[in-house]
Amino acid sequence: MTRFRMPALTRLAVAAAASLAVVASAFTPAASGAPAADRPEYVALGDSYSAGVFVRPWDASDGCGRSYRNYPHQLAERFNYRLRDVTCGAAEVVDGILEPQPSHKILGPPTVPPEGGWPELPPQLEALSQDTDIVTVGIGGNSLGFGTILAKCLELGLTQPLKTKPCTDHYTGSGSGAPWLADRFAQLDADFSRMMRAIHAAAPHARVAVVGYPAIVPDSSGCTFLHWNQLGSTKKGDMPWLDGLERRLNDLLVRHSDHENATYVDTYGPSVAHGVCKSGDTKWMYGIRDNLTGDGDQTDPPTELCNEIPGTGEACTLVHPNARGLDNQAREVAKVLQRGGVTPAGLLTPPQG
Repeated sequence: MTRFRMPALTRLAVAAAASLAVVASAFTPAASGAPAADRPEYVALGDSYSAGVFVRPWDASDGCGRSYRNYPHQLAERFNYRLRDVTCGAAEVVDGILEPQPSHKILGPPTVPPEGGWPELPPQLEALSQDTDIVTVGIGGNSLGFGTILAKCLELGLTQPLKTKPCTDHYTGSGSGAPWLADRFAQLDADFSRMMRAIHAAAPHARVAVVGYPAIVPDSSGCTFLHWNQLGSTKKGDMPWLDGLERRLNDLLVRHSDHENATYVDTYGPSVAHGVCKSGDTKWMYGIRDNLTGDGDQTDPPTELCNEIPGTGEACTLVHPNARGLDNQAREVAKVLQRGGVTPAGLLTPPQG
């Protein structure tokens, strides 16, 4: 097996931090007999988990990797919404939604940018207006630094072979990463509150849904050390802590939904039996490097960094929902819409079933 060289881990930390994870394109669902003006306007905000990065087919025009199978597109087609999907891989609460997303935080796919890099993207918030009826927002993982955390777990799994849970020890108790993580949660808490107020101000008539993150590794059954279609060099002893970190992030989203006039969409609960260490159709989550899913033959040529990661997967997918994971998200958001939680009264009677 090829060794995962340490310089690659340093670069992976930078790439993964922003990648966990498309602005300024407006998409419409499949043609409908209803006039556009009579259809509710739906704006989708969020990061790579909402964009559906690495699930074919994706939009290759702006480096955001927005999949046409993501839940915004599935819901727009199902409920006949006028969709503006401005989700973007690597987006953060500030650098992405509240403020422009800088070029160096636009990471694809396509992972290899055009000469000169991708253009900076305007704040996703600018897609909202007085006419917006429905907003979904799935964001927070990049602001927290989940990619940096995962890269640290990979590094420590290789460099501290005698420890059973080196990443947990680093980020908890007296570990050197604990103050950093506490600061990140505190900053995310403040920024998320500011974002929710800004969403309501920009779209005062809209119902808002906050979409949580699906399960990545709710247990370690089936996990194998140095299996890069799973979590690579992450120690099994660190997986409960990683799962707890994700649940803590979702708890923050729930709290803000409750306090700030929004509906929370739980995608974690329905996906607990479908984490990254499962196999076949049971697996709803890409590993560090994995085979692409979705329709067509679109691919992402590997970067130099990706080539340094062991494994036989087509792309460095860096732990994102696969096609089945996107379908799970769409089902759960649809349930909220069907309950009337974010459906403007008098505008739409969603189909049942």
